Amino acid sequence: MQIGFNQNKQHSIGEIISISGTGLHSGIHADLILKPARPDFGFRFKRTDLSGQPVIKADCDLVSDTFRKTTLSDKGTSVSTVEHILSALVGSGIDNCLIELNGPEVPIVDGSCEKFVHLIEKSGIEEQTADKTWYTLDKEILYHDAEKNITMEAIPSNEYTITTWIDFKNERLKPQQATLKNLRDFKREIAPCRTYCLVHELEMLLEHNLVKGDIVQNAILIIDKPVSNEEMNRLKSKFNIQNFTLKNGGYLNNLELRYENEIARHKLMDLIGDLALIGFPIRANITGYRLGHTSNIDFARKIKKHILKQIEINAMDLSSRI
Repeated sequence: MQIGFNQNKQHSIGEIISISGTGLHSGIHADLILKPARPDFGFRFKRTDLSGQPVIKADCDLVSDTFRKTTLSDKGTSVSTVEHILSALVGSGIDNCLIELNGPEVPIVDGSCEKFVHLIEKSGIEEQTADKTWYTLDKEILYHDAEKNITMEAIPSNEYTITTWIDFKNERLKPQQATLKNLRDFKREIAPCRTYCLVHELEMLLEHNLVKGDIVQNAILIIDKPVSNEEMNRLKSKFNIQNFTLKNGGYLNNLELRYENEIARHKLMDLIGDLALIGFPIRANITGYRLGHTSNIDFARKIKKHILKQIEINAMDLSSRI
């Protein structure tokens, strides 16, 4: 986010920008084009490869799938893995943008949203005349999934801060924590952090018709449990992996970590993107423990419902005074 950025005004990108790449899960190549949008437009995805070029609003109520990615669907049209580009837009201070895509999935690029952020900066960030309305919660909002041991909370605050914890409950992988105190730090602290995958889940994901893209180059691969030589050889063959060896901390040697807690930071990046689907800019102290896309979206829906109720109550109160 730029120095001197007016957080009380809405912003869009300065000019049309584009990037191309392959979807991590579909393996389908697509062109992503970002276009400036009017105030109060929000974020919307347009499938330019489909008849009529249907548009899908970035709305948590339109999320249809949260298995390893966030997918939006409306009237038979879908777009998947939307969380990284939405995180980049929010982290760059953008409020309104049309996201055109000629394929079913947003390109994974390198597994982070750093290149998206660089493109947005290159386009220029345009301040708009419309004011930006921040929604400050009037009470604490909690989410808990006892079965998966997931806890999330939003505490009223005058800032937008996020903290995430991950814990695989595994001796090889220590618990990690990441915090973003200000969106101005997003580019440096969060944007470069890549997605990850547990090695023992790779074959399962293939069976679920996922990770058809180049996950070896675009994700951090983690061995959280012993892998037999037979299984390792199958993985090498299926994913065209050479010299597949374990490094300290349970990480494979395909990539060097950019931060010691890169996994927790990427979880934070995903959370920002998923919470963008609330549709309202919020100020709150957000925390999440062992979170994932499913919990993120359930939490987003809970916050959205509360905000809409606040708006309704405030409107009724105002009308009663007239």
